Amino acid sequence: MPEKVTIATVARHARVSRQTVSNVLNAPHIVRQETRQRVEDAINALGYRANQAARQMRTGRSRLIAARIEPTRDGINGSVLDRFLHGLTETADAAGYRVLLYTATDDEREIATYDDLLGTYELDAFVLVGTKYGDPRTAWLADRDVPFVTFGRPWDALDAHPWVDVDGAAGTGAATRHLLAAGHRRIGFIGWPAGSGVGDDRRAGWHDALRAAGIDPTGLHRETEDGITEGERLTRDLLAAVAPTAVVCASDSLALGALQAIRGTDPPVSVIGFDDTPVAAAVGLASVSQPLGEAAARCVDLLTGVLDGNHETPTHVLLQPSLALRHTA
Repeated sequence: MPEKVTIATVARHARVSRQTVSNVLNAPHIVRQETRQRVEDAINALGYRANQAARQMRTGRSRLIAARIEPTRDGINGSVLDRFLHGLTETADAAGYRVLLYTATDDEREIATYDDLLGTYELDAFVLVGTKYGDPRTAWLADRDVPFVTFGRPWDALDAHPWVDVDGAAGTGAATRHLLAAGHRRIGFIGWPAGSGVGDDRRAGWHDALRAAGIDPTGLHRETEDGITEGERLTRDLLAAVAPTAVVCASDSLALGALQAIRGTDPPVSVIGFDDTPVAAAVGLASVSQPLGEAAARCVDLLTGVLDGNHETPTHVLLQPSLALRHTA
């Protein structure tokens, strides 16, 4: 098998340092013409990523962006990110980019991975999935002027960086109003512990819809970590305490647990989840559907705008979800 041609191979052939080769690929204007020509000749002679190298010499870009693969967890809500990444890869490809996937179990390890990837690959930018208050990942990238866009709002300051998000409050608000129109008045909510930007946003839509209908939401909601078991446990608790006639959930995992808790109740209790996962469709669970393909496409649009220095590109995009109504609603 022939030896893989790397930057080090090109550097040896051209009798320059690896940094000089990197400079020719990424910032050719800082390299003397004679040296630059020697490196370009070595690239051509060795066939080092010929098309990619030529593109980099023209644009100063690698056309490579990085995104993280989330843990599968219960295999239900993890499919949401799978659909987003599929859309991101397709849209990036159409724009002439490739997506490099990486894993990390927590923020500290993810930031260490950023440092490693930036030192190993010639990345143009990152797409971050999921945001939180005081997000150290975005702060680390911003401090180093590394281009990035997030799928999720910067909850501390909406103008902190470019982002794309789905209006979770609009989704749960629409779900609650649908149930109100069907005659329900005791509509419960199963969500995540307070302090989660996404979770708080989804709870706010339910809360505000009830308030607008003249209904006091006090005592009608429960908080838990995500999961089917947790959703079932807290729905049983809600049923025993206030006997809701309908429940809106912050995720399909919680909603599937709620379905187990309400099995056999008379009259039946309506349930609406969030994310419209394939499992929800398979079991007939009504759910709030996120436009994940559009979200991925808009992330690429924003990112290319940042990389192109296009100041007319919007700095953020808030997309509207829709209701996938099935027999549980």
